[in-house]
Amino acid sequence: QVQLVESGGGLVQPGGSLRLTCAASGSIFSINVMGWYRQAPGKQRELVATIFSGASSNYAASVKGRFTISRDNAKNTVYLQMNSLNPEDTAVYYCNAAGTVISDKGIQRGFSSWGQGTQVTVSS
Repeated sequence: QVQLVESGGGLVQPGGSLRLTCAASGSIFSINVMGWYRQAPGKQRELVATIFSGASSNYAASVKGRFTISRDNAKNTVYLQMNSLNPEDTAVYYCNAAGTVISDKGIQRGFSSWGQGTQVTVSS
């Protein structure tokens, strides 16, 4: 089992910044990719940004140039620095990680896990 815990959400004024953190724990052998998704009220969940083990990343067009995703492989942690926030960024932000876990018997298998989400609200 892999557990993901997000933090850093909150209320911010338009033009402000927030930094989200997601820490993974469990019997992790490796994490190949971590990403951030968001779901606004009345809308479907959408990809915000992903980052791979080699630090290659991609962004949704709506956040490119404003958001930066990064990761610390040693800590199994991914970050999302969000700048120039606008009301359209208001959503619950979810962390996802995919990779390989290893059991106490040494058996490896793939995993994909989600965090519980953290609320980001951009409003005056």
